[in-house]
Amino acid sequence: MMPDFPQLLVPRDTLGPLPVLHLFGEPFVSVGARRVDIPRSCRRLLVFVALRPSRVERPYAAGSLWPINDEARADGNLRSALWRLNRMDVQLLSVDKYGLTMRDEVAVDLRAVSAWATRVIDGTATTADLRAAPPGMDSLELLPGWYDDWALMERERIRQRLLHALDSQSRHLMRMGLYADAVDVAMAAVGAEPLRESAQRLLIEAHLAAGNWVEGRRSLAVYAGLLDRELGVRPAPELTALLRCPPSSGPAGSRPGPFPVKSVVNPRG
Repeated sequence: MMPDFPQLLVPRDTLGPLPVLHLFGEPFVSVGARRVDIPRSCRRLLVFVALRPSRVERPYAAGSLWPINDEARADGNLRSALWRLNRMDVQLLSVDKYGLTMRDEVAVDLRAVSAWATRVIDGTATTADLRAAPPGMDSLELLPGWYDDWALMERERIRQRLLHALDSQSRHLMRMGLYADAVDVAMAAVGAEPLRESAQRLLIEAHLAAGNWVEGRRSLAVYAGLLDRELGVRPAPELTALLRCPPSSGPAGSRPGPFPVKSVVNPRG
């Protein structure tokens, strides 16, 4: 079985498999090919600490996870959850009387994906980074079914980060001449957020860069129809202008003319 996208990005250790905490989908831990389930009674604590970039103070963790206006009871709940975590055969947290943090040897798939997105966005991505593309945003939904405020905020943060990364990735792939890959990545971004203009622009540009004007026209027609149905507006003039400029090569008689915007949008009123 091919490893999933986050698993491809998790650092490897040549001395042996390291524990990996998986947060996309139902949380679990893996050590090599072995899956280790997390007890439900301590799952929220482990995830809460994993989502923090640095050490978490014990009172903050207890108050956030058990906001019951009873510090002693919340601290007791924290100690109980830590006891259950310590009974697992994989050690995941470093704990002292003041705070908690993930152990250095534990990899977190969310952190690996976030680091990949940062490299792609800031222009430091390797060729391997740019060729590694998620199959779709559905496979990268963080903690689905979790409705804690801190989980919802992190889910939306990583979603927006990934959408920006897909935009940047598609643009980089076009510059490398990898137009088919650029189209695939842009389509993943469009599938995640069909009304997002930057993704639709990149999809059209990728088609045009590959010389596929018909596909570029079709993509704009689909987007124009969607905008009309959902918002009652037309595509931005800058977007339609992409298809008003014929390609500079090829027989003049074969060059397509301006894109007929009115043929794909039914003006209201």
